[in-house]
Parts: sequence; structure tokens; C-alpha cells
Amino acid sequence: MNDELEYRAVLAVDIERSAGRGDRALLEIRARLTGMLREACAASGVDWAACLVHDLGDGLRVTAPAGTRKAALVHPLVPELALRLRTYNRGASPLTRIRVRIALHAGDVHVAPDGTVAGGPLEVLARLLDAPPARTALAGAPPTVPASLLLSGHFYDETVRHGHLGLFPEDFRKVGFTVKEHTGEAWLQLPGWQLPVRAAAEPADAVPRPAGAPEEPAGPDPAGSKMVNKASGHGVVYATQHGTQHIRIDRKH
Repeated sequence: MNDELEYRAVLAVDIERSAGRGDRALLEIRARLTGMLREACAASGVDWAACLVHDLGDGLRVTAPAGTRKAALVHPLVPELALRLRTYNRGASPLTRIRVRIALHAGDVHVAPDGTVAGGPLEVLARLLDAPPARTALAGAPPTVPASLLLSGHFYDETVRHGHLGLFPEDFRKVGFTVKEHTGEAWLQLPGWQLPVRAAAEPADAVPRPAGAPEEPAGPDPAGSKMVNKASGHGVVYATQHGTQHIRIDRKH
């Protein structure tokens, strides 16, 4: 085994709701996704031929070449992939439409002479790809939104946080997640779509609710509390809690 570690960026994509479409449809969407990801890499200056690409069944894992600029894997690669997916989906049948979850991480991995890759960063990447916040956000987004993106905290800190060209920290939302034995924090984005703003009292590990989902009822607050929220229309909702919530709407004309 090669004991040398190499610092690499790793990307994974997983096709949403791929099960039950049948073999022919799955082969079609896998081939389409691979082609679009290859094109997005080329548009981002990432050498696809030097990438180590591994099949995940209903997705792909890509280990970028050593020295790849990590920021390029966020922008322009993700918008380029999202653009291609959305354009393709316009003419695709329901069986062959593609929406994906994208995960990004980086770290020291073992790269064997035969191109296989191993190491802890791949385990983290797999957990990011399966994280509930990314699944829920994509499921609740309009059908025209073709992808969700989840960055590890490490990847976000080294790229997006600095706000370089094309990278906007305000487009990401910090989320917490637990998958199997792994618990961590990550940064979520829906490319081309604005995530709902988290309330000040909402914890970072709250899972984004699908659009239109009802609010969970709050428990009683013995001390009482007052909340002011924007309401649809031209009013403000004032709510005072003492075990029961009373709402009065003042409309502005």
C-alpha cells in the first residue's frame, strides 16, 4: 500500500430518486450526468483526464488532480453543472430528468498506483452526500432547481468564506447533521435559488423545511415572549405567548 498522503479536493454527486426508474433510464441518466460533469470541469479549468473518477452506483465520486484550485470546484463548476442539468431537464422525460446532490470536501488521501483512493476524507464526503439537510432542501425546492450543494466546514473556510470572485458567503447556510456515526457542520447552497433565512432562534443544525411546510408549534413559555414577523400582504404579525398564542394583524393601507 502507498503510505504517501496527498492533499486532494474530492467531489461527489448523487442522483435524486434514481431508484425505481428501471435499468434503461438509469443507464441514460448516468451517462448524461457524466457527460455534463465532464463539460463543467472543462469550463472550470479542471483537467477531467487527470481526475480519478469512481462509480457510486447512482452517482460519481471525483478526486481532483493535485494542485487543483479548490474554489474552481465551487465556482464556476457548480453553476456550470446546474446550467447543463436545467437545460437538459427541459427536454427530458419524467423518467430521465436529473436532479443531484453535490458534496465537496478536501484532505489527505492515499492514492494507489492503480488510481484507487482511500482515506478519512472520503468517509466524510460520503456522509455529506447523504446528509438530511441537503436532501430536504432539494426535495422542497421547485423542480427547476436541479441541484443542492453541501460543503464541509473545512472546504468552506478555505474557499467561500473569503468571498473571492464568484463566491458569495451569504448564499450559503450553516447546517448541522448526523449520518451514521458522523456528526458535523457543513454549508448548504441551492445554486440559483435563495434558501429561506433562518430565524435568529433557530439552531444551526435545523433542517431546512420544504417550501410550504407548516411551522412546528412552539412549546409553552412560562415567561412569555413576543415575536414580530413579516406577514404576506401588507401587515405585521404580533404574537404573544403565555401557553396559548394570540395573533393580531395590523394592516397598512
